[in-house]
Amino acid sequence: MTVGEEVPARPVQARQFPARLVPVGLRRAANALLRPGGQLPRPTGQQRLVDAALAIVLTFASVQYAWGDGYDEAHRHRMTDLVILVFLASAALAWRRRYPLAVLWLVTVATALTPDDVARLTFYACVIAAYSAAAYSPHRLPTLVSLAAAVAVISRSGQVDPANPYFYVAPTVPTQYVALLISVPIVVAAIGLRTWKIRAAETRTRLTAVESARTEELHRAVEHERARIARELHDVVTHNVSVMVIQAGAARTIMDKSPERAREALLAVEAGGRAAMGELRHVMGLLTMELGQDADELESPELDPQPGLDRLEALIGRMRGAGVPVELTVSGAPRPLPAGIELAAYRVVQEALTNTVKHASGADASVQVAYGEGELHVEVTDTGGRPGPAAATGNGRGLIGLRERLAVYGGTLRTGPRPFGGYRVRALIPLEDL
Repeated sequence: MTVGEEVPARPVQARQFPARLVPVGLRRAANALLRPGGQLPRPTGQQRLVDAALAIVLTFASVQYAWGDGYDEAHRHRMTDLVILVFLASAALAWRRRYPLAVLWLVTVATALTPDDVARLTFYACVIAAYSAAAYSPHRLPTLVSLAAAVAVISRSGQVDPANPYFYVAPTVPTQYVALLISVPIVVAAIGLRTWKIRAAETRTRLTAVESARTEELHRAVEHERARIARELHDVVTHNVSVMVIQAGAARTIMDKSPERAREALLAVEAGGRAAMGELRHVMGLLTMELGQDADELESPELDPQPGLDRLEALIGRMRGAGVPVELTVSGAPRPLPAGIELAAYRVVQEALTNTVKHASGADASVQVAYGEGELHVEVTDTGGRPGPAAATGNGRGLIGLRERLAVYGGTLRTGPRPFGGYRVRALIPLEDL
C-alpha cells in the first residue's frame, strides 16, 4: 500500500456469537434478541422542547427539595455532589427520546450514587428514564437487562440502616402521594386500552371497506373483460357470417342459371369462413394466453397480429366479392399507429360495412380514411337500399361496442342517416399524444 492511498472501509456487521462455541438454536435465539427491533426515533421539534422543559422543571424541583423539605437529610452530605447527581439525572432527560438506553444508563448510575436518605432527588428521573427506554429503545435484550438493574437500584433506596435500626429514613415517595402514584398508571392503562379498542374497531372498519371496494373492483373488471370479449367476438362473427349468408343466398339463387357464378360465390363463402376461423382463432388464442396457458398448447403455433388499416384492402375485396360495390379513399400521409388504434379503426369500417350488407342491400358504399396531424378520421357511407333478411336480428350492440372501443383512446363515433339517403358512420380518434 503506497503513502496517501485510502484504506477501504470495512463493512459494519451485526454482533453474532461464535458458531463453534454455541449451539445453532441458542445462537439464533441470542442473535434475534440482540438484533434491534426497529430504528431509533427521531423526535420532532415540539417533542424536544417538551423534553427540555421536563428536564429543567425536574432539575429545579429536585434542587428545591434539597434546600427545602429535605434540607436536613441533604446537608448530611456534600451539596456540590448532590447537585451534580441531580443535574446528571434530570438534565439527561432532555435526550430521553433520541438516546433512551444511554439516558437510562446515566440516570441509573446517578441513582445508584445518590445516598439512600435523599433518594428522592433522582427517583423520579429514574422512573421517567425507565419508561422512555421501554417505550422508545429498539434494543430489546439490553433494555430488559437495564430495566432490571434500574428496578434493583430503586428498590434498595429507603431501606433501614441495619447498623442503626432506629435511624429514620424518609420514604422516597411521600405517603400522601402513594394513592396518586398507583391510580395514575391505572387511569393511563385504561385510557390506552380504550384507545386501542377504538383504533382496532376503526381498523376493522377500514379493512372491511377496502375488501368491499376490492371485491367491487374485481366485479367491474370481470364485467369489463366480458364486455371486451363479447365485443371482439361480435365484430369477428357478425361481419363474416353476414357476408357468408349473402354469398350463400346468391349462390343458391343462381345455381341453376349460372353454375360458374355460383361456384365463385361458394368459393367466396369458403374464403369468408376461413377468414372468420382465423380471426376467431386469434381472439381465442389471446384469451387463452391471458388465462396463463402456453402458446404451444394453442391450435395455431403462431398468432398473426390483429387486423389494422393495412388490411382494409382485403376487407373491401371480400365485400366486393359478396356483390357490394365499395370504394376506398385514403388521404393524408399514412404512418404507423398503435395497434389498438388501428384495430379500432378497422373495426369501425368492418361494422359499418356489415350494417350496409344487413340493412342496405344493393347499396354502394364508400370508405374514407384521412390521416391528419392530430387526428385520424374514418368515415363509411352508403347510398341506401332495402333491408336484408338479417336486418331483423340487429340489436345495436355493434355500434355500442364501437363507441366503447373508441372511448378508450378518447375517440368519438357519430352515426345517422344522410340528408339525401343512405347512412353515415364517422369516427374521430385524436393522435396528439402519439
